[in-house]
Amino acid sequence: MRVTALTLAVTASAAVMADNPTDGPNDMFGVGMQRMPAWLGSKDHRNQAIPYIQAELPWHITLSTLDGLTVDLIHGDQWRGGLYGNYMWGRDSEELGPKLRGVVDSLGPRINGGGYLEYQATAQLNLGTELSHDTQGAGAYLNLYADYDLPAIGYLNHNLQVQWQAMNGPAMRRFFGVSPDQAAKLNITPWSPGQGSQQIAFEYDAYMPTSLHTGFAFAINYTRLLGQAAESPLVRVYGSRNQVTTTLAFVYRL
Repeated sequence: MRVTALTLAVTASAAVMADNPTDGPNDMFGVGMQRMPAWLGSKDHRNQAIPYIQAELPWHITLSTLDGLTVDLIHGDQWRGGLYGNYMWGRDSEELGPKLRGVVDSLGPRINGGGYLEYQATAQLNLGTELSHDTQGAGAYLNLYADYDLPAIGYLNHNLQVQWQAMNGPAMRRFFGVSPDQAAKLNITPWSPGQGSQQIAFEYDAYMPTSLHTGFAFAINYTRLLGQAAESPLVRVYGSRNQVTTTLAFVYRL
């Protein structure tokens, strides 16, 4: 799941404050908590401690624990693009719960890599796309997104994001497939989805500085599973097509 808007909300504060707590480099480090679905499609949640890193490195490299790694090969006034990599959460047996544990496969986290292209349509609006592939596996992912910076309220900076994601067949089956053997044990229908639309997500992000170098970043993300992902028996019987993730982090800005 892409969470770029939280990072954008933090860096957007660079134009707001007098004296200006946000002038200069925007390298930020911190810690936070994320309440997220126990697995993609789950109705239960888990609390996950997360590090927070947002650093601008030499050679147009950006490293973010929320937004992944980007290496800009295109860095114009309106167009940006280049290489992209990110980390995708999996699911362990404990997170699957007692009904699915030992029947449905646990999934280790994966790194995927590819490319991205982004266009700054206005000072407030960014449009972009990412295409990536598992570095260990056959999954492929396409994301289309739009970010809009809302007018600041005092020192509060905030924005909205909408994102649509599609998966290829191997990625769909990895997260939402049910083999005949698994289906027999769970008394549900086997499911072998193909490629297609997987989800649409809406996110609100905010950043409130607390001093020259510190602040809180907050995000709430609502995701609706679509198509064959939403129709998976794992989701229909044991989970929910409605997914909510909240993130709160305390950050220190260099």
